[in-house]
Amino acid sequence: MLNRKLRIHAPAIYYFDMVRRCHSIREAARRLNVASSAVNRQILKLEDEMGATLFDRLPGGLRVTAAGEILTRHITLLLQDVERVRGELDGLHGVQTGHVEIATVEGAAVELLPAALKRMRERYPKVTIGVTVQGSQSIPSAVVNGQADLGLAFALPRGGEITQLCVGHFRLGALMTPSHVLAGESHVSYAQCCEHGVIQAKSELSVHHLIAPLHKRAAPNKALLHSNSMELARQLARQQLGIAFQTRIGIEADLARGELLHIPLSDQGGIFSDLGVYARKDRDLPVAVQALAHLLGEEIALRERDETPLAPRIS
Repeated sequence: MLNRKLRIHAPAIYYFDMVRRCHSIREAARRLNVASSAVNRQILKLEDEMGATLFDRLPGGLRVTAAGEILTRHITLLLQDVERVRGELDGLHGVQTGHVEIATVEGAAVELLPAALKRMRERYPKVTIGVTVQGSQSIPSAVVNGQADLGLAFALPRGGEITQLCVGHFRLGALMTPSHVLAGESHVSYAQCCEHGVIQAKSELSVHHLIAPLHKRAAPNKALLHSNSMELARQLARQQLGIAFQTRIGIEADLARGELLHIPLSDQGGIFSDLGVYARKDRDLPVAVQALAHLLGEEIALRERDETPLAPRIS
């Protein structure tokens, strides 16, 4: 019983969701193991009840309309609640199952998230997990719209439609090779770095919004390399094509091998970026989601303790 899909809503809800994901009635029917005519009938019934077309029929497949987007948000929340109920029912039988979707920033996917997922697998081997890597600025909408149960991101604004489950404060530093002319410094200013060329993150990354005010003051007209990939920025810094900026999260191995240095920025007494775990506000989280959030919090706290204070944090 516990391995079966829990279906406590009308079939039309599940059919609509599958057609939306597949962009095809035929493919949705195949995955649902029902006749295409049954799926089409339910979609037409929904459209009749809502008085609006839910899908545009395009040569490349079906695409949700504006009305379909509204229904998508509602159905996503319903299906998330079904997953929570299923997890609680399984918990009554001593079985921890379920599925967790997490949207994460690139840096956290290097070591922190894998460490948490390893512990999650050891404790809850029947829980499945999906991971999507994206920029911090797009993660809130993924959590709010139900595409992700949890968001793992830097420097997200508080309030709104998401809630912060845990957080760690990490110092922003300049990334360079040990042979760089500034490598001997205990801390550096952004203006110092600009004299040697800098690599600036694009706006979809949270570090961009921390660095942009410093850049405007220090080097508004200086040519830069721009990247929306922290991994590329690290590689560019390794090739001495400029100085990149980020926290120590995601570069632990580079630092341990001595291939890169992370020198704290001294501007404003030290610049910190908050790495947090987020969920949709007022949502009752399934057991599996709560478990992963807890493990992520422990991994964040572990790394935060390794931070060496430069100066008191300025909020």
